Amino acid sequence: MAHKKGGGSTKNGRDSNSQRLGVKRFGGEFVIPGNIIVRQHGTKFHPGENVGIGRDYTIFATIEGYVIFERMRGRNGQKQISVSTENPNKTTAPTAEQLAEAGD
Repeated sequence: MAHKKGGGSTKNGRDSNSQRLGVKRFGGEFVIPGNIIVRQHGTKFHPGENVGIGRDYTIFATIEGYVIFERMRGRNGQKQISVSTENPNKTTAPTAEQLAEAGD
């Protein structure tokens, strides 16, 4: 007789692969056409200017530029993603003339 009872198979031990959703390019980052900005299920983020939306709701850039995240007016705080040719985070240092005027 066997000393141990035969080991049966378990019904556990499997899982699906992760979907790797989320923001891939953040606000102010430079993108080129075709770059994926967000992968999502449904329209958590809505497409704005110069972006496209795929059939799986992936938002991607259609022009070169900088990513802008913004809230849509009058739409209950829904979020919108656009791409602009101008860098929204660009800050310029004051010139010597501006500093001299400020000191007077």
